[in-house]
Amino acid sequence: MLCFIILVSQNGFSSLVPAYGQEQNISNTSSFQSKVSIIDNMPSQKTTVGDTEIAYKQLGESGAKPIILITGLGATMDTWSPLLVEQLTSSNYSVTIFDNRGAGESTAGTKEFSVNQFANDTAGLLEALKIDKAGILGFSMGSFIAQELTLTNPEKVDNLILFASGCDDREAEPPSPEVIQTFSNTSMSPQELGPKIISLLFPADWFKANPDYLNYFPVPKESVSPEIMGKQTQAIENWIGTGTCNAISNIIQPTLIIVGTDDVFTPAPNSVTLVERIPGSWLVQIRDAGHGLMYQYPDKFNNVIMTFLQNNS
Repeated sequence: MLCFIILVSQNGFSSLVPAYGQEQNISNTSSFQSKVSIIDNMPSQKTTVGDTEIAYKQLGESGAKPIILITGLGATMDTWSPLLVEQLTSSNYSVTIFDNRGAGESTAGTKEFSVNQFANDTAGLLEALKIDKAGILGFSMGSFIAQELTLTNPEKVDNLILFASGCDDREAEPPSPEVIQTFSNTSMSPQELGPKIISLLFPADWFKANPDYLNYFPVPKESVSPEIMGKQTQAIENWIGTGTCNAISNIIQPTLIIVGTDDVFTPAPNSVTLVERIPGSWLVQIRDAGHGLMYQYPDKFNNVIMTFLQNNS
């Protein structure tokens, strides 16, 4: 089985990954939070998908190539890095971001939360928006959803990007004890939990050297309630008990797997299982990066994404 594995260091890319300039089409200001605010303040739209109302935003030219970004646990659509959105829209992509059911501005509906249901919701959103086929980028829990979407609706997926992913817990390395302890600590208030989670997104030494997360992490107005986070967590736990490891060899779409080597949420060894089983897939591991790779090293992350897309469009 043919696959591509690239390790990217702090100092630069392998010669297989060329550098690209950052075009500034969201704002002419260099302030990260100013760019966050532009997306955060965009009015969302809503569409009915089954038993729920899905809130979404679309950026870029309407006739451009569509790409859908699927968020992770406890995240809303406005937590995507504006630098990634900016790079995609300036590269002729129409970007759709949305809130999973119950998160942010989307309603919870009446159906049980599950990764399969989230995948059905995403497929329904594509149909509602009359998008026949799109690139799919899923982050963490969103990458689990992306796998299920690709397996159940392959005709809707042009190419697949799995960011901080895995396929089940039978062969996987689990999250770090600190991550498990943080998410199982029901005594922490949302005000205490938020900064704790953010700190765990990055390697400890890097976070200590960069304590002002407002410089690189979006803090949107919308949030996810503790109740919905609990339901999402249970959905993940149910999914990883069976997962997709036995099915992902059926994925034929061009696939990129990208992860930080110091990811304590979805440890990097789990990405090797994915690249070994998805035919022709790429694996890129960013050295010294954590689960928040997208925010920690945005230029490296965006360059890898664009290199993959430009080679598989």
